Amino acid sequence: MTTAYAPGSLVSARGREWVVLPESADDMLVLRPLGGSDDDVAALFPAFEKVEQASFAPPTPSDLGNARAAGLLRSALRIGFRSGAGPFRSLAGIAVQPRAYQLVPLLMALRQQTVRLLIGDDVGIGKTVEAGLIASELLAQGEASGLAVLCSPALAEQWQEELRTKFGIDAELVLSSTVTRLERGLDLGQSLFDRYKHVIVSTDFIKSTRHRDDFVRHCPDLVIVDEAHTCVSADDLTGSRRNQNQLRYELLQKVSADPERHLLLVTATPHSGKESAFRNLIGLLDPRLADPQLRLDTDEGRRLLARHFVQRKRADVRQYLTREQDGLVDDSLAETTAFPSDRLFRDETYRLSPEYKNLLDDALAYAGERVEHAGAQGRREARVAWWSAIALLRSLVSSPRAAAKTLTTRSAAAAAQSAEEADALGAPLTRDAADADALEGLDTAPGAETAEAETNPLLALARRAEALEGPEKDHKLQALLDQLKELLADGYNPIVFCRYIDTAEYVAAYLSGETAPKGKSPIDKGGKNGWKTTVKAVTGKISPQQRVERIEELAEEAAEAARAAGDTEGSRTRRVLVATDCLSEGVNLQHYFDAVVHYDLAWNPTRHDQREGRVDRYGQQRDQVRVVTLYGEDNGIDGKVLEVLIKKHRQIRKDLGISVSVPDESSAGVTDALVEWLLMRSRQGEQEALFGTEELNTRSQKVEEEWRSAAEREKTSRTRYAQRSIHPEEVAREVAALREVLGGADEVRAFTEESLRGLGALVTDLPDGEAGFRADVTTTPVGLRDALLPLVGADTVEKNRPLPFRDTAAVPRGEAALVRTDPVVGAVASYVLDTALDATGDDRHRPARRCGVVRTDQVSTRTTLLLVRYRFHLTLPSRHGTRQLVAEDARLLAFTGAPDRATWLDPAEAAALLEVQATENTAPTMGENTVRRVLDALPATADHLDAYGDELAAELADSHRRVRSAADEIRRGLKVQAQKPADILGVYVYLPVANPATAGGAA
Repeated sequence: MTTAYAPGSLVSARGREWVVLPESADDMLVLRPLGGSDDDVAALFPAFEKVEQASFAPPTPSDLGNARAAGLLRSALRIGFRSGAGPFRSLAGIAVQPRAYQLVPLLMALRQQTVRLLIGDDVGIGKTVEAGLIASELLAQGEASGLAVLCSPALAEQWQEELRTKFGIDAELVLSSTVTRLERGLDLGQSLFDRYKHVIVSTDFIKSTRHRDDFVRHCPDLVIVDEAHTCVSADDLTGSRRNQNQLRYELLQKVSADPERHLLLVTATPHSGKESAFRNLIGLLDPRLADPQLRLDTDEGRRLLARHFVQRKRADVRQYLTREQDGLVDDSLAETTAFPSDRLFRDETYRLSPEYKNLLDDALAYAGERVEHAGAQGRREARVAWWSAIALLRSLVSSPRAAAKTLTTRSAAAAAQSAEEADALGAPLTRDAADADALEGLDTAPGAETAEAETNPLLALARRAEALEGPEKDHKLQALLDQLKELLADGYNPIVFCRYIDTAEYVAAYLSGETAPKGKSPIDKGGKNGWKTTVKAVTGKISPQQRVERIEELAEEAAEAARAAGDTEGSRTRRVLVATDCLSEGVNLQHYFDAVVHYDLAWNPTRHDQREGRVDRYGQQRDQVRVVTLYGEDNGIDGKVLEVLIKKHRQIRKDLGISVSVPDESSAGVTDALVEWLLMRSRQGEQEALFGTEELNTRSQKVEEEWRSAAEREKTSRTRYAQRSIHPEEVAREVAALREVLGGADEVRAFTEESLRGLGALVTDLPDGEAGFRADVTTTPVGLRDALLPLVGADTVEKNRPLPFRDTAAVPRGEAALVRTDPVVGAVASYVLDTALDATGDDRHRPARRCGVVRTDQVSTRTTLLLVRYRFHLTLPSRHGTRQLVAEDARLLAFTGAPDRATWLDPAEAAALLEVQATENTAPTMGENTVRRVLDALPATADHLDAYGDELAAELADSHRRVRSAADEIRRGLKVQAQKPADILGVYVYLPVANPATAGGAA
């Protein structure tokens, strides 16, 4: 016969204490270790294993700590919580600590019956984290049972990594390269979207009619759409891009047609000046928003849109929850987010060598003749020749190696059967579309060859291009060397962006010393103040996952070179990454790099912004990101692209504070006119070609007018549609509640630093006055080192390599963030808590204790501080049924006088006792006797502790109802009950020294 145990009660089994969870039955107990996480849940059968009712053991009077023992134990407990009782079920268990402003989309989502939200925050603010917070919360609350992320295939693995490492969501990749393997494991008639609860799906793979219908039929009830602006099309969009966007739009229309499905749209460019595209986008959230009769500039329109749309730029959140900016009563909850303050631009020119200039002129003359000749043959031939000419020009301006590749490769457009097909094949390879999903696979050098004969003159041009490799004749490469040496001398680690794979490999080979006789890199500098440079290339030749691994290899090789040189500060090592635009979207590089060099000018300025945005984002340690743009003074095209497109884009960004994309068609119009003028000049000479500049000037003026107009519309929309549905006061209230339960940044830093010192670590400041510290953990107890080993590696644990702890949540691998969700901080907290609860351990390795007596002049009468752990039984209704949960909370309670005549202090006064310092030493015998008398009388406080638990339960219920204000049936069915009795983890007595006789008498 088995005994029934109530959910929330304590049992003892397998040599430890457990909390009984609501999923238990009479014959099977589902248990979570006391103080543990959901990852440690186990099932146990009482009929086969011994289970006993347990109670939490009281502290031992002899287990006395110093004045900080209570604070360390409380912090260790709070940091270790993974099942908080508050309305945000997931925040205690995720491995990321969100910024306060990132809670705004979450609050907006939880106020909707079915979540429909467009997150349009600026680049680098953290939209992925904001979407992940909502997803993890909906899954934790039972409001969603499955998740699908729709994104470009290039970003799929990054989404998978972010969800797994930060939110504990394991999602399967559904891509064209994985679907065959996944389908082999299915049962007859089973959909893979039924088999796999959480999936990350390539938007382009799933939009086809062959796969779309199956996805829509079995689609999870929560869908996130990344780069959502690419899934709708404006009324004036034409060609293949409109067709692709339309297919994606039709897919999302079917997905959003289910009124019960949660839908999160994520994009940094929700509006982009195209009203029709914006209407189509927000219409997916609420069909009323797509109705042109609804004016969004009216109160009715703004109110409806505000429920579904959040859009902020960096200036809106750099300083948040402040008295001055947000109207709060004080700055106690103020939060500063360290975005780089600016980008420091520098444009550097170079001139072609005589040999290179002659090659370019001859190639342009040949291309011009071929375009003119093809024009007389027919429209298809004219378009094929046109795309071949652009390919030839772009590769020649890029590098000799890319030019040689283009000159010996057949043009993709040559296979076209019509002019329209030639455009569809040629445009993606030679133009720079702004859409992220258009980047993958487009960094190969395009072909220019259209003839089959072996006497093709392009072969002779190719041989001439091959002979130009190296800085002696390729002055662009020499200009790069000069700029890199200056950046490296100033301590920067740059990324060099190239248009083509061949160019990137050519540049990387030279910079790394691969082509040098002795293998020495030309950007290494020896001597006492010199540096060692590690260079690697990342291109579209390798998969997205391999790209991330290559970058981590680069960082590790640079770190190994620093260690080999005895460079503990890392001041004599540099990292240089040469990459194509396969890295210009999706991969975050701010931890390893802080400068960008545009080796090749993009023909769409949005691409430049995307490149720079890889390093200019939250987590970048530099206040200013340097941007160097190389351009040819005499190649005929770079100067105009820089003047008409790049510089104007920078100025608009500076004026508005955000980037405004120039439409692809507009930038293409300018570059087309420029190519036409160059070809005309090659055929007719400089004087006759002057007439062609009129068309170029006309198109340049037109694109500037369109751009300025789009910028004004964007500025107006940002003002008109600013996030107003959640007031900063509401965010402040929830942030304060979270900090009360989980602790704040100051507490985490103080706890981590003090605990490590107490455990024998050598703690020193970070170099250059950076916020945080570093710790040599090789002298800490073996139990802590074992816990840290898989997190930071053997070199840190065993070889005196200091471990940096930084005051930011965004840190690279091998470093720790001073936030409660960082694994390293969690390991320290777990060790401190475990050793505090085990009074049999080595006292030298126990910085936190369950008891203490402090003699101080900061109290006037004997005061007792209790650290109490409460457990709550939550009944949480959701759309998928009622969930029973057990959660924990830790509180400080304090009273003056004897326990049976206690005068209870308010929570603020109790918390203030943690800062009280000892004025005089306490004799061990006196301390033990004092604590023993308090413990003996402590049962008299049980009624108050129970009543306080009921108060906390009522407050928790109110907070749940407040956050879920729109869900009436959930609000009505919600219940929170305190499990009794509460656990007393610590007892700390403060004795006044001014009147010891009184203190002794009271004791």
